[in-house]
Amino acid sequence: MGKYKCDVCGFVYDPDKGDPRSGIEPGTDFSDLPDNYVCPVCGAGKDEFFAVE
Repeated sequence: MGKYKCDVCGFVYDPDKGDPRSGIEPGTDFSDLPDNYVCPVCGAGKDEFFAVE
């Protein structure tokens, strides 16, 4: 499970931490996020993220 970075604002999704603000539990891989997941900082769609590790 690698980290993914928002290309718009730089937010990094870390699967070890999840995204509690969006109801995503720790241990959730980026590929397992719902298709309608958006960046909690800027609202960019999942397609605006890229792998960083």
